Amino acid sequence: MKYLLVFAVLFVALWLFRKRQRAEERERKAARPPARSAPGLPKEMVRCAHCGIHLPAADAIGGPGAVYCSSAHRQAADRAG
Repeated sequence: MKYLLVFAVLFVALWLFRKRQRAEERERKAARPPARSAPGLPKEMVRCAHCGIHLPAADAIGGPGAVYCSSAHRQAADRAG
């Protein structure tokens, strides 16, 4: 008789444990962020006149007749030319 009682307690404990896991899984699925939106338009890329690296035009530093990836490269081009 005591084995039947132990079995019943284990069965109820397992059932409650699995029920809680399923509820947590449902909450995680509901809390997931929405799918990514479509990517934006491509950005215009330019090439650094000193090192040749390509970078977005918005991040480039303008110089006399050329663009550079950093102020150090712009200064190096000014010293060289």
